[in-house]
Amino acid sequence: MARKKGRDINGWLIVDKPAGVNSTAVVAKVRWALDAKKAGHAGTLDPDATGVLAIALGEATKTVPIVTDALKCYDFVVNWGSETTTDDASGTVVRTSDDRPTAAQIEAALAGFAGDIMQVPPAFSAVMVEGERAYDLAREGVEMELAARPLWVDSLTLMEAQADTARLEMVCGKGGYVRSIARDLGRALGCLGHVAHLRRTWSGPFEASAAVAFDRVDREAQEWLETQILPLETGLTDLPMLRATTEGGIRIRNGNPGEVTGGAEWGELVWVQDAKGPVCIGRYQGGMVQPDRVFNL
Repeated sequence: MARKKGRDINGWLIVDKPAGVNSTAVVAKVRWALDAKKAGHAGTLDPDATGVLAIALGEATKTVPIVTDALKCYDFVVNWGSETTTDDASGTVVRTSDDRPTAAQIEAALAGFAGDIMQVPPAFSAVMVEGERAYDLAREGVEMELAARPLWVDSLTLMEAQADTARLEMVCGKGGYVRSIARDLGRALGCLGHVAHLRRTWSGPFEASAAVAFDRVDREAQEWLETQILPLETGLTDLPMLRATTEGGIRIRNGNPGEVTGGAEWGELVWVQDAKGPVCIGRYQGGMVQPDRVFNL
């Protein structure tokens, strides 16, 4: 018997991920609930983290790299006084300290975590190490030294400071680990620290206030879920939009450079639409666009 492939559904469904479930499981349930042929997410959240998980459906999966590269905002709480194997509350405590920072000390330390920084990912992370995931090696007790990676931190703000905890907000680029920020901030302050609570409040154009609660993702709610799907182009708001001419749209849909109206910088990444809707993501080349990814809608 031929396997059922599912339905052609294109767009974005934004889910408010709860703690205790991983991102892959959320995508799988959304795909099942909508009977969608294809789905993927734009940026993993830790199992214990909550908040915005942007799920691309169908042709919207071609826009995932755009949203993945966009800025994201995290609201998180750091517990002072201990460091754990996972850099969050789910891990085993490996070091402790009786020192506690003042609000002024925290504020002063934050300057070292803004702008272009180098960050070592947590041992329990999805980073690849010689063909294996770091978290798999960590669970086996393998000791490893992960290489530091560049990260753009747009802002890191102290929202509230108490005796044993601090609540912060971070806006950062692709590949940021909040758990590493908590760990390294605790070390910089000499008091040690780990993440106690983590929530992604927005990711690129998508906000938690408009997200669907995970417990509403169900086959019985399929009709309602379809009303919550955002257009494919919602994920392209960070790119300039150009319009294809009639002939240009035909050429681009066939994978060839096509004529567009409007302008951009030579070589700039843009998205193109015509009277039928989104056409492609591509590079502007002086009145023409060379398509990188063509939408089959």
